[in-house]
Amino acid sequence: MMRLVTYNIHKGIGGSDRRYDLERTIEVLQTLDADFVCLQEVTIDLPRTSRHDQADILAERFRPMFATFQQNVHWKVGGYGNLLLSRWPFQEHHRISLQFGQKKPRGAQLVVIETPSGLLRVTNWHLGLSEQERHWQTNRLLSHSLFHSTAEHPTLLCGDFNDWRNTLGTALLLEAGFQQATSPANRFRSFPAVLPVMSLDKVFHCQRVAIQSAHLVKTHQSRRASDHLPLVVNFQRSQ
Repeated sequence: MMRLVTYNIHKGIGGSDRRYDLERTIEVLQTLDADFVCLQEVTIDLPRTSRHDQADILAERFRPMFATFQQNVHWKVGGYGNLLLSRWPFQEHHRISLQFGQKKPRGAQLVVIETPSGLLRVTNWHLGLSEQERHWQTNRLLSHSLFHSTAEHPTLLCGDFNDWRNTLGTALLLEAGFQQATSPANRFRSFPAVLPVMSLDKVFHCQRVAIQSAHLVKTHQSRRASDHLPLVVNFQRSQ
């Protein structure tokens, strides 16, 4: 069995106290002992987060895991994006732009990982705030040449979908052959962490991935560390 965690860390800023403390995020992740860690809102050189290179700090703290970072938002000073950590090496790692028109830049990481059970494809993304934007972004990924060229591998799609109405799973992703591990939505309300009412953080999988269990981490520390709760999925890759 393998374990994946997806977590919007909110730049290391607490959802309730608005205090920056990346150590809280690290402590939450360390207790989960995941094989794959998919993070969103990881910052580089922002004044609000002490000019820290969070991607580098997290990669260093979770060695010997392998790391790849995708910076989507570039400001005059610093920016932020997605970070993916893996217990096993990447055979491929790609960064796909999902920017919709003039809206905030978004992106998806697409990696193929050399696990002991065989190659596994994982995508880590943070989708937009409007439904039109999210549907365009999902279509963009599903139709991308890199997605087609790696289609033979068992796949997990994960991240902050911002899909509060839960429409992606009943339309585009279902038609593309993906099933939702985080269903029903009312069992996976992850935002806001202090008193969750929306299911924003999700995982979808193809038929060659068998989900063993999925749950949100609802500890005292996880409710303080970010405005999202971490999502844990235990699974097996079929041959």
